[in-house]
Amino acid sequence: MNIKFSYIFLFCLLSASAMFSQKDTASSLNYAAPKEFTIGGIEVSGANFTDKNVIKLLSGLVAGDKIKIPGDKTSDAIKALWKQGLFENIIIYQDKIIGNDVFLRIDITERPRLSKFSFRGKVRKNEADEIRAKIRLVREKVVTDYALGFVQNTVRDYFVNKGFYNAKVSITQEADRTTKTPHTILYINVSRGKKVRIKNLSFHGNEQLASWKLRRKMEDSKPFRFYNPFNSGKYLEDNLDKDLPAVIAKYNSKGYRDARVIRDTVTFVNRKRVNIDVFLEEGHKFYFGKFKWFGNTKYRSGQLDTILNIKSGEIFDQSHLDQKLFNNPNGFDISSLYMDDGYLFYQVNPQEANIHNDTIDFDIHMYEGKQAIINKVTVKGNDKTNDHVIYREIRTRPGQLFRRSDIMRTIRELSQLGYFDPEKMVPVPIPNPAEGTVDIEYSVEEKPNDQITLSGGWGGGRLIGTLGVTFNNFSMRNFFKKEYWKPLPTGDGQRFSVQAQTNGLYYQSYNISFTEPWLGGKKPNSLTVSAFHSTFSNGVKNKVKIDGEKVLNPLRSTMNIWGGSLGFGKRLKWPDDYFQMYTSLSYNYYDLYKYPYFILSTGYANDVNLGVNISRNSVDAPIYPKNGSNFVFHGQWTPPYSSFNGKDYAISNAQQRYKFIEYHKYKFTAEWFTQLTNKRAAEGKEARNLVLRTKVGFGFLTYYNKDVGISPFERFYLGGSGLSGYQNFVAREIIGLRGYTDNSLSSALGDPICSRYTMELRFPVTLNPQATIFVLGFAEAGNSWSNYKQYNPFQVKRSAGFGLRVFLPMFGLLGVDYGWGFDNVPGNSGIGNGKGQFHFTIGGQLGEM
Repeated sequence: MNIKFSYIFLFCLLSASAMFSQKDTASSLNYAAPKEFTIGGIEVSGANFTDKNVIKLLSGLVAGDKIKIPGDKTSDAIKALWKQGLFENIIIYQDKIIGNDVFLRIDITERPRLSKFSFRGKVRKNEADEIRAKIRLVREKVVTDYALGFVQNTVRDYFVNKGFYNAKVSITQEADRTTKTPHTILYINVSRGKKVRIKNLSFHGNEQLASWKLRRKMEDSKPFRFYNPFNSGKYLEDNLDKDLPAVIAKYNSKGYRDARVIRDTVTFVNRKRVNIDVFLEEGHKFYFGKFKWFGNTKYRSGQLDTILNIKSGEIFDQSHLDQKLFNNPNGFDISSLYMDDGYLFYQVNPQEANIHNDTIDFDIHMYEGKQAIINKVTVKGNDKTNDHVIYREIRTRPGQLFRRSDIMRTIRELSQLGYFDPEKMVPVPIPNPAEGTVDIEYSVEEKPNDQITLSGGWGGGRLIGTLGVTFNNFSMRNFFKKEYWKPLPTGDGQRFSVQAQTNGLYYQSYNISFTEPWLGGKKPNSLTVSAFHSTFSNGVKNKVKIDGEKVLNPLRSTMNIWGGSLGFGKRLKWPDDYFQMYTSLSYNYYDLYKYPYFILSTGYANDVNLGVNISRNSVDAPIYPKNGSNFVFHGQWTPPYSSFNGKDYAISNAQQRYKFIEYHKYKFTAEWFTQLTNKRAAEGKEARNLVLRTKVGFGFLTYYNKDVGISPFERFYLGGSGLSGYQNFVAREIIGLRGYTDNSLSSALGDPICSRYTMELRFPVTLNPQATIFVLGFAEAGNSWSNYKQYNPFQVKRSAGFGLRVFLPMFGLLGVDYGWGFDNVPGNSGIGNGKGQFHFTIGGQLGEM
C-alpha cells in the first residue's frame, strides 16, 4: 500500500514538473519559466532483466529531441513505461546539463520475477496438472497485476466448472531470499467449498408439454440423482443459459412458435443444493398453410412441393422447414436438388406471407444463379500421406460441374482410408460468382494408423497371444531409399503386415501380407499377396531322448498348415460405385499326424480354391460408423475332383477321400448403421449421437458328391468371442455369439450351416482419433446345424449384454463384453439358462458373420 502511494505521489509531482538534481552546473532551473533543452543522452539504471534500449524506446524520449524542463514529455514517458506493468518504481531525473544539452537518467525498479509456485488447499494432483496447463506460469515470468488476476480467475473458473460454485481463490506472495535478483514465490490458495448440485428443476406455465419432457431437453442442467451415474447434476450458470433455448426449440417443434422463457430463478436451498424454477409462456399452436414459389425456373413449383413434402395443416416446425430447404440428414432437400446440379450460388429465402388464425402461409423466394464450374482442387494438412494417394480418391475434379454430393462422397472416401481424423476433415468451397467458378480446398489432419498388434483371446482353455506390426500407409517403392526411413517409408497407401501368434506348445502361426490398393496407379484395382504357416499339437514336445538319442516323440499329435493366396480387387461401376469385387486364388496344404479333431486324423490334404467376394459398402467411417450399410456375398469353390478323377468314393478311406478337398461354400452378411439422434456439437467439441447397428449373417458349406460328403475343413464353429479359433487357422471358421462359451453351440467337428443375428446400440464416449471409445448394449441370436434337413433359421440360441470398445491407433480395437445366454445348450448345463459370460478381446472382431 505504501509503495503504491509513493507511485501516485511521485507521478503527480512529475506531472507538474519533472524532478531533477543539478549536478554539473551552477545555474539553477526556474520552474515558473520552463526552459527548452536538447536531450544530449539517456542512461538507464536498475534494469537487471529488461533490455535498456527497449526501455528507452518505450519511454518515447530520444537523444537529439527538444524538451522543455519542466514539461509534459517526462510525465508522458513515465506513463508509457508504467503501462507495461513491468516496473514497481520509475524516476526520471537530470543527470547533468552542459550548455543547452540535458542528460537524463531513467531509474527503474523492476517487478519481481516468478521463482516457483504451488497450491494450498484441497487440490488433487491431476487437478493441479490440468490447472498448470491452463495458467501457463513459468519460472522468470514477470509477476504483474494482470498475470495475478488471470491466474486467480482461471483457477476459480476451473473449480466452478467442476460444480464448486462457491469456490474461492486468493494468491499470496513471498520474496525468494535464495536469489540475488528480486524473485517471488506464489502460493495459490484454493477453498473449493461444497459442490453445488441441482436439487429440483421445476417448470411453471407449461400446460401443453409435461415437465418431464422439458427436463429431458435440459441436458446439462438436470437434477442430481444418486442412482444416475451419467448425470452429475452440477449447477453452472452457463449450462442453464445454454439449455433453456433447447426447451423453446422443443415447443417450436410442436407448433408453439411464440413460446418464450419469461424468467428463471435460482434459489440456494443450502450450501450444496439449488432449486431452479423456469417460468414459461407457451403461446398459441400454429400450423403450416400454403407454399408459393418465386424465382424458380429450373424446376416447376409442383416438383419443389414434392421434395418439400410439407402439407397444409401440418404442425408448424421451423426446424423441419429449414431441414427440408437446406440440409435434411434423412433424405433429399431443396438445397441438395440445386447444389447437386451445379447451382452453388443458389439462395432461398422463406418468408411468412400471411398469418390467419392459427395458420401460416409462406412465400419462398429463390435466386438460382448460374451453374458453377470447379476451377482448382487443393489439399492441405497431409504431412505424411502423398498427394496422389488423396487426389485419386477425390470425386470433385477441375472442369466438372460443382456437386455437393461429390464433396460428401469425397469426405467418405478419405475417411475410409483411415489416415485422417474424420471429425476434423473440412471441405472449403471458395466461390467466385463473377467468373462462375469455385475452388475447393480439403483440409485434413493426419492421425496415427500403423498398428503394433498385441492381441489376445481365450480358447481351448488357454490364452492365445498375437504380436505383429501392420503398416497401413506403407511405401514399397521407397523401401530401398535411405532418406525415406523416418522411421519407415510411408505415404503411398499400401498395407504391409507381419504377424506371429501362439499359445505355447499347442499352437504357433506366422503370416505376412502385402496389399497395393491402386495397382498401376491409374485405377482402384487392388493386389494382395499373403502367405502363412501354422502348427497345432497336443502340447507334447516334438522330440524325446531314447537310448541317448533324440527321436520324434510317438505321443505327439500335430497338424501343420502351409498356405498362400493371391487376390485381385476391383471397384465396380454398376449397379453403383459403392460395389466392389475381390477374387482370390488360394492354396492350403494340411499335414496331420494322429490329430483327432478331424475325420482325417493322419495324412495330408490339399485345398485349392477360388474365392469371389462381392460387396457394397457405404458406411461413413471405419471405426465408429453412424450411417450407411455393408452387404457382402462370398463364394468359395474347389475343383469338383470327384467328377473327373474316376475314383469310387463310396469305398475310399479318409486319406483317399480328402487328398484333394472338394466343396463349395457361400456366405452372406448384411449390416446397417442408423444414427438415432441428431445432436450437434458446439465449436471445438464432439457430436455424440446414439447409433443402432443391425446385422444378419448366413453361411452354407456343401458338397459336389454325396459319397465324398461334407468337407471336414472350412466348417463353422459358433459361440463365444470369435477369437478362440486361432486367427490364421483356415481349416475352420469361428463365429462369435456372446453369452456362451467358445464353440459351444456347434458339434465337436463343426457344422456346415450357420446363422447369426446381431443388434447393437452404441454411444460414443469420445471420438478422439488418439483413443476412440464407445459403449454398447447388444442382443444376439444364432445357431449352427449339422445337416440341411434340420436347418431352421428361427431356431436360435439367444443372448444379450453390454460392452465397451476402445480403439487405439497402435493396438487396434480393444473390447470387453458381458453377455447372458438365455437358452439351454444340450450336454452343457454350465452355460445358457441365464448364466453370464465375460468376453475379452484385443484387436479382434466377433467373427465375419
